[in-house]
Amino acid sequence: MATKNHNLSEYDADSVPSAKGMRFGIVVSEWNNNITDALLDGALQTLLTNGADETDIHVSRVPGSFELIYGAAQMVQTNVDAVIAIGCVIRGDTPHFDYICEGTTYGLARLNATQPVPVIYGLITTNDMQQALDRCGGKMGNKGDECAVTAIKMVAFKRALPN
Repeated sequence: MATKNHNLSEYDADSVPSAKGMRFGIVVSEWNNNITDALLDGALQTLLTNGADETDIHVSRVPGSFELIYGAAQMVQTNVDAVIAIGCVIRGDTPHFDYICEGTTYGLARLNATQPVPVIYGLITTNDMQQALDRCGGKMGNKGDECAVTAIKMVAFKRALPN
């Protein structure tokens, strides 16, 4: 979703189900940790604000964004209702950016489509550091907030499906 005219932290609180009793796994990339730590803070605060208990949130770290795929795949096998994958890739001077973004996006999408719990895509991919700062609590809001709301809604969606 393009964020040009959308603040990532804005959501209709009345449209978000209670997260009470929901269990969340969050996998966070250590690379660009000044950004990913802020995204994590946003996700945690939003989960707690919407009723999640701290003891129902498990956070694990992986070295980089590409490792989010493995981390999320392992987290899915634990006792969680949803996994949020948080990372940040900032364009550099080589095609490495393209390979990491494409591979991570494909890997997380594959997990989301094939695993028994939703895997929420929280990878921000930006052209420069300022764009990343804008999306981790700056003028565009915090992508972590958006990911947490999405996770809550997807758990509620799954729970509402007929058995």
